[in-house]
Amino acid sequence: MTDENAQISAELLFLFGTLIMIVMISAVFVYEEQELNIAMAAAKTGITEGLATSSSAVYPSETYDDYSNSKTALLYPYSVEIVNISYAEVGHDSSYDKKRIQFKVYARASHRFDGDELTSVGDRINYNLRKSIAISFNTTRASNKLYNPAFSPHYVYTTANVKWV
Repeated sequence: MTDENAQISAELLFLFGTLIMIVMISAVFVYEEQELNIAMAAAKTGITEGLATSSSAVYPSETYDDYSNSKTALLYPYSVEIVNISYAEVGHDSSYDKKRIQFKVYARASHRFDGDELTSVGDRINYNLRKSIAISFNTTRASNKLYNPAFSPHYVYTTANVKWV
């Protein structure tokens, strides 16, 4: 009888040990995926913030001065609809020794803007996207004043030009 009890205990120990190993290995993958989920949520928040200020024509004084000289259409409220936000891993950044993730935003404007004006709106969207990611991971000091690139523990985030559809 004691031999059988010992056998059950050994089997349970082996089962628990195996489960602990699986959980520990899975935790690494789950952590990195969670990091990307936080970055996507931050990107959406940043885009919403950027659209709220720019579509209301609320700008810092330097930007306002620039727009009043060359991009007057941006000084009046307008509407921009975000069609899609996606990201892709684009390799390893050897400068920072981290994986590089690039966000791409697809948007539609309600107003007819020229190419230069759409570029300015897109730049504002991307700036707020990167800023929100940097704030979410508390890495604002690690980046430049345009938050390009933004950082998290395992990734470097950049943005592609906004694609207007």
